Amino acid sequence: MDIFAVANVAKVSISTVSRSFNHPEKVKPATRKKIDRAVRKLGYIRNRAAQTMHGIRSGTIGLIVPTIDHAIFSELMQAFARSVEDQGFSMLVAPHGYDLEKEYAAVRKFLEHRVDGIALIGQDHSEETYQILESSETPAISIWSYDAKSRLPCVGADNVKAGQLAAQCLLDHGHRAIGLMFPPLIGNDRGTGRYEGVFATLQSAGLTPNDAWVVECPYSLTEAKKHAINLLSARHRPTALLCGNDVLALGSIYAAQSMGLTVPEDISVIGIGDFKGSEEMHPALTTVRLPAKQIGHTAGQELANLVVGNTIGKSRVNCPISLKLRESCGYV
Repeated sequence: MDIFAVANVAKVSISTVSRSFNHPEKVKPATRKKIDRAVRKLGYIRNRAAQTMHGIRSGTIGLIVPTIDHAIFSELMQAFARSVEDQGFSMLVAPHGYDLEKEYAAVRKFLEHRVDGIALIGQDHSEETYQILESSETPAISIWSYDAKSRLPCVGADNVKAGQLAAQCLLDHGHRAIGLMFPPLIGNDRGTGRYEGVFATLQSAGLTPNDAWVVECPYSLTEAKKHAINLLSARHRPTALLCGNDVLALGSIYAAQSMGLTVPEDISVIGIGDFKGSEEMHPALTTVRLPAKQIGHTAGQELANLVVGNTIGKSRVNCPISLKLRESCGYV
């Protein structure tokens, strides 16, 4: 089975089939569909190794994420995958478990497989990772965290502002005894930015977080519930709990409910992210919405543009965030 058979069944030229494989953005969608039907009918498999030897692109994009265990990046990954697929690419995914050495190893592995482009999460990466991307001249982009000074082109949201919005929401609602639950911040620029935004906003209001009310917790509903129970069991407890993401916020609400406390009457809870299900739970979670779908879709388009040498894209894209006022902070 070869490319000639595909062209014959699709009733297009061999060059059109080749162009559809290697430069799909240059082929009309209707023609690509005809070729795809022919490929499926014939069971044709491309010889990518031979194509790479001849300098033809592999048609793959590598996405490296901290974790695939939770909903944190699921919407982002799905939107990114659909976006790059619309541009004719397939996506490969690798988690690194918040370990920058493992992230570097994943980048090397993807480069060895001749991916056309690589997407990384956030702005925290080792110097070795930056250097190997630069030396290989592989198009790369950072997703999720916006930074005007980003070393790589980036598409994301302002995490500092997200923290500011969450803290100001609680202050506006009259809270002064505010507890904080955040994931480990080492190697996590998203959490660090949010924490800095929260801390600066509280300080501007003349508040300094009580050390006993500042909790570090991994991304886990079980761990969040356990830590929240310990915090809320104290004789002097906060009136509100600000969590660095929705996973920790949901765990905190479950903890309060398991203790017979009512949210928001006994304890208000706010998260950051607005993950799927946050609005549907009871009480609905007040949170700062990070537009994961928009970020993923735009990042896929931007990286595809970089791969094909299209310069119409923007090197820095700041996607807008918004505060979602719901029942967990007393809003209806």
